[in-house]
Amino acid sequence: MPTAYLTRTVHFSAAHRYHRPDWSEARNAEAFGACGSPNGHGHTYSCVVTVKGRVDPQASMLADLAALDRILREEVVDSYDHRHLNLDIPEFAYGRTVPTGEALCLEVWRRVGARLPRGCELDCVRVQEDPALWSEYRGED
Repeated sequence: MPTAYLTRTVHFSAAHRYHRPDWSEARNAEAFGACGSPNGHGHTYSCVVTVKGRVDPQASMLADLAALDRILREEVVDSYDHRHLNLDIPEFAYGRTVPTGEALCLEVWRRVGARLPRGCELDCVRVQEDPALWSEYRGED
């Protein structure tokens, strides 16, 4: 069977702040501008996940959609929705990784990829902050 691709989009609302405590306020302001506001700011994110694999000839699907939906709900929506990423998600705590769209893509890739069923693999993760800004990760090093 040929390789096919399946894409699912989920949404979550979260706040974040771009800030490195090891940098001076001036350097943070220069690097992050308004995204470094002390109170943070929020987005309604779209997270688009594409998986790929061989289509099962009996089911005519490459993945169990209910299983994929459960993984996305647990690893993305339940984890990030209505959270302050810096305060609630250990990977993005101050002094660790700045919660940029790019960093979110990498973290979603890690979380979701670890749980995909056999024969199904990630092709692309897109995290979109607004209609004009998104990041993508495709598994390249």
